[in-house]
Amino acid sequence: MNIQDEARRNGLIAEIRDEFSQTAGYTGFSRLDERVEKALKKVDRSHFIPDEERGAAWINAPLPIGHGQTISQPYIVALMTQLLDINPGDRILEIGTGSGYQAAVLAAMGARVYSVEIIGDLADRARRQLEKAGFEVRQRHTNGYNGWSDEAPFDGIIVTAAGREIPPALVEQLKPGGRLVIPVGSRWGYQSLMLVTKDADGEVHEKEVLGVAFVPLVRDSEEDGLHK
Repeated sequence: MNIQDEARRNGLIAEIRDEFSQTAGYTGFSRLDERVEKALKKVDRSHFIPDEERGAAWINAPLPIGHGQTISQPYIVALMTQLLDINPGDRILEIGTGSGYQAAVLAAMGARVYSVEIIGDLADRARRQLEKAGFEVRQRHTNGYNGWSDEAPFDGIIVTAAGREIPPALVEQLKPGGRLVIPVGSRWGYQSLMLVTKDADGEVHEKEVLGVAFVPLVRDSEEDGLHK
C-alpha cells in the first residue's frame, strides 16, 4: 500500500470511528473495537472491488461489484463484525461471499471462515482475491438460505443480504452461546439489522440493532440464489 492509500485508509477508519459514536444509541457500541480496527487495517479493500471502482476504495460507502451486487459500506462491515464478538479460532459462517471483503475481515480477526455464494462469477473472483491476499476461507458455491449443515454448528453466522424472516436453519446451526447477525425486511421497505443469540440452554433471543439497506436473500422457492 502506498503512502497516499494509507492516508486514505486512515481517513476511512476515522470516519468509521465517528459513525460508531453517532450510532451508539442504537447499536450499544460507543466506539470501534480495537480488534476490529486492526482487522480492517489488515485488509486492503481496493483488492476486492473492480478496477474501475478502485479510486473509491477508501470511501465509506457501498460500491458495485457486478451482477447487481455491492461490496458493503465499511462501517456496516465493521459493525456486523463487532456484533459477532469473534474470538480467535471461532468458526464463522458467512452467507453471501460477494466480493470477499467481509470474509477477509473475519479471517483477519482470527476466525475460521466458511462462506457461501450463489453467483458463480463472484464466488470465483472472491476465491482468487482471498488467496492472493493470503486469507484462508473455505468457500462453497451454492444457495446459502439453508446454511452449511455439513460444517455446523458455528460460533457465529453473518448474513450479507436481507431475509424476509430469520431462516430457521441458520438458528439451528448456531452453537449455544453463538451469535447470528442478519438484516431482516423487504427489499423496498424497512430493514433492520438483527442480532440473534442462543444461550447455553438453547433459548433464542432477538434484538433489533439498526436500520439498514441490503439486497434480498432469496429462497429456493423464489429463485435459486442468494444475492449480495
